[in-house]
Amino acid sequence: MTDWNAHPAHFWMHGHRPAKTVEFAEQTGFWTVSGYSETHQILSDPVTYASDIGRFFPQGDNNDPLVKQLSEGNILQMDGVAHRDRRRVVSRAFTPKIVAAMEPRIAKLAGDLVDGLVGRDEFDFVSEVAYPLPISVIAELLGVPVSDRDLFVYWADKLLESKNIYHEAEPSQDVQAASMAALREFAPMVDYLNQHTAERRRQPREDLLTVLVQADMPDNEITHFGILLLFAGHVTTTLLLASTIMCLDRYPDVTRQVRENRSLVPGLIEESLRFVSPVPAIFRATAVDTEIGGHAVPADQLLMLALGAVNRDPRQFADPEVFDITRDPNPHLAFGRGAHFCLGAPLARLEGRIAMNILFDRLGDLRIETPPVFHPSPEMCGPRHLPVKQVQRGDS
Repeated sequence: MTDWNAHPAHFWMHGHRPAKTVEFAEQTGFWTVSGYSETHQILSDPVTYASDIGRFFPQGDNNDPLVKQLSEGNILQMDGVAHRDRRRVVSRAFTPKIVAAMEPRIAKLAGDLVDGLVGRDEFDFVSEVAYPLPISVIAELLGVPVSDRDLFVYWADKLLESKNIYHEAEPSQDVQAASMAALREFAPMVDYLNQHTAERRRQPREDLLTVLVQADMPDNEITHFGILLLFAGHVTTTLLLASTIMCLDRYPDVTRQVRENRSLVPGLIEESLRFVSPVPAIFRATAVDTEIGGHAVPADQLLMLALGAVNRDPRQFADPEVFDITRDPNPHLAFGRGAHFCLGAPLARLEGRIAMNILFDRLGDLRIETPPVFHPSPEMCGPRHLPVKQVQRGDS
């Protein structure tokens, strides 16, 4: 059985909750919010609680062309009218009709991946299923070659490495240098997306990059959204799929339950999102003096919303440490809420539902006998490698 406490983000995963739902940390200089109602309040009020937090996370020389390029045009850090207008454009690719129309293609991709595992006793679930499925879907949606997916995971790793500077209150010069070195190794992804954007201006296609180009979005914003989609869009679903397998291994009775009643698959996905939130923490900043959970919080304060703990708040969820796939309602905040609610949430849910049904149809139970290799970054909650052993039903 997996040791969940070995995970870098175990603080937010497995009941290690802060003593207070709102607390100022002198060491880091920001407020930690781990209560559900308080987080719901913050995410529902983008005027009081801003998403523009770049000033709290300086990275290298702001005059450096690469740093400057990556600090501008990020839709995740936009507020107000600018965010609304950009989101309206990119949401065209995630309408219910478009997402539903992707189901046959997702089923084909997932089926091909799983068929290659039939008869194999052991394999790495992340490298064989949880990673290639969502990155292939996202690449096709964006309009870049699926064959480049190994490049995407390399760049994603370098982007995460570049953020290690944020995990220390006073990063040393060595940490800062390593962060910038990783950022420069990530830089080719910017050039890669710029080249594809320029090609769409010359020759439009039926893909999301063309939609963004034809909406007259600035190139730097198109690049940022491409990075977001290729990075966050696939990593979140990868973590969701892998963590669901971890939950099924930990709770074999649930596996039997779902095998016998596939109508429980959506509930399995939702409870996995709550129980092991793929993104364990997000940030906001106070735009004005405010009050959170009875605490007076001045303007211009950084807030860390510990979603992993929020989704286990006993004030909101009965028996939060119980993995209950019949939990109803299950209003977890794994995909956020409000103006910045994850655009790709319906797609992630669809991929999860399709993948789990195909796995149940074509493979035996997947058991974890070798410890997973977790993502080293506390920003990502889930395994990077997940060795599994396939056990046919009826075998001991």
